[in-house]
Amino acid sequence: MAVGVAVVALSACSAGSPGTTSLGAASESVSRAPYPGPGTASSAASAAAVTRPPVAATATASGPAVTLVAAGDIACDPGSGHFNGGQGDGRDCRQLATAELAASLKPDVVAVLGDDQYEDGTLEAFQTSYDPSWGRVKAITRPAVGNHEYGTAGAAGYFTYFGAAAGTPGQGWYSYDLGAWHVVVLNSNCDEVGGCDAGSPQLTWLTADLAADRAAHPQGCLLAYWHHPLWSHGEYRGIKAVRPFMQALYDAGADVVLNGHDHNYERYAPRDPAGQADPARGVREFVVGTGGKSHYSVSGDPGIEASNDGTYGVLQLRLRPVGYDWSFRPAAGGTFSDAGAATCHRSAG
Repeated sequence: MAVGVAVVALSACSAGSPGTTSLGAASESVSRAPYPGPGTASSAASAAAVTRPPVAATATASGPAVTLVAAGDIACDPGSGHFNGGQGDGRDCRQLATAELAASLKPDVVAVLGDDQYEDGTLEAFQTSYDPSWGRVKAITRPAVGNHEYGTAGAAGYFTYFGAAAGTPGQGWYSYDLGAWHVVVLNSNCDEVGGCDAGSPQLTWLTADLAADRAAHPQGCLLAYWHHPLWSHGEYRGIKAVRPFMQALYDAGADVVLNGHDHNYERYAPRDPAGQADPARGVREFVVGTGGKSHYSVSGDPGIEASNDGTYGVLQLRLRPVGYDWSFRPAAGGTFSDAGAATCHRSAG
């Protein structure tokens, strides 16, 4: 069955058309039962025990959905010439503006998509730049780690700052349930964690996690996020090392993937892992590297449905039991917007 999609609004700037958890609205007929974890069906699954920071949320088919707000590439190094005491300037270091926007949307969860703190992700930099801005939503943040965090050995500043919410130090992957959705957070710094391909600890864990979720919630919706995008057309042209992530997610019926790394906004039409259009089963990827650090220009790609390289902001996702609505929300002074809606693959049959 083809998945229904409705694009609600696009600005003129658009290009082209450990524990189980459940974050809090009303009760509902399709709310998730506690997630059982992968169990001990095999030694690989047992070794890849599911790690879940505490999150609680329920949504209902007839009641309010849950909201996730996301952005990556966020807080400037305090030594940057653009830092300006954390206020930024007219061009760069706008982390305070995006933090104020994220908080104003009153989300259930905030997903930070890596490169959360420049340049080297030291704990001191997190405390001086990230914390006075995005620290206001730390209590509801479920982070992903970027390459700049590894400017400090083992991303120690990142893991110390976020604590248990960041998953196990040395790994940085975990999952949680949010309303009717299963959410997977991965570490795309493959060289730092034993690879991302078949047989790697992370892909072994991911395969077990997705299988357990599908068995427990065969009609549930599925979202994942990590730092490096498989597809992007800005400063970078995608990171192929993460294709095994996308393949595993595609095979499991995933709906949405969120990434950062390219400092712009890009929304892709649903694709298969080879990058071919697949409106029935494809994964919709959003690049949301708009958290405040700086901008990279976007070039054209037939699969990009909307893009912008001059606006800081966040992606707001309203996660419903059988679908989702997306809305790019610009920070103060920005005018670009992008919004639409789609149905989840597994819930559509």
